[in-house]
Order: sequence, then C-alpha cells, then structure tokens
Amino acid sequence: MSEIFRLERTRNYLQPGDVSAAVRLWKDYVHRPERELLHDDEWGNAHWYCCGSPLEARALLGTLMQAMSPRSARELRQVISRFDAVWNQPSPPYEAG
Repeated sequence: MSEIFRLERTRNYLQPGDVSAAVRLWKDYVHRPERELLHDDEWGNAHWYCCGSPLEARALLGTLMQAMSPRSARELRQVISRFDAVWNQPSPPYEAG
C-alpha cells in the first residue's frame, strides 16, 4: 500500500486515489452483464468520458505493476488477476430460440 501512495505522489501521470479508482473501474466493468459489454463495444460508452475508461484503467494497472517492486507488484497482481479471470471467462453458448 505504501508503495502505491509513493507512486501516486511521485509520478506525473498519477494523482492520489488513481490506483484505487482504476481497480474499482476494472472490477465493476468485468462484472457487468455480457450484453452491456457488447453495447459498449459496438456503440461506445459516453459515460467513460466523465468517469474514466475501464480499459484504460486496466492498462494503467499493468503499467503500475511494472513500476512497482516485485513484492508489491505480486500483491496487486493477485487482486487484479481475480478480475481478469472473470473477464477471460468464455461466453455461454448461443442458444437459438
């Protein structure tokens, strides 16, 4: 945790709270229903302009894990990997009705 606070204070592309906001954005996004994700992919999501893109948040988290010490990166990776696992689940088979 202290390393995250240090990075948020010392990196010009971060502000205090950015990491927790990125984790929250990614977590909320991967738990959305599949049809909502499909609409975002097809039409975009205007809400992202004001509140942040979860895809950009995930990219930021990847960058941060590279900037962190191995131990801290491993701890953050454990948290993020749970959400990545949800994101990478296969879609249920399409049933023609």
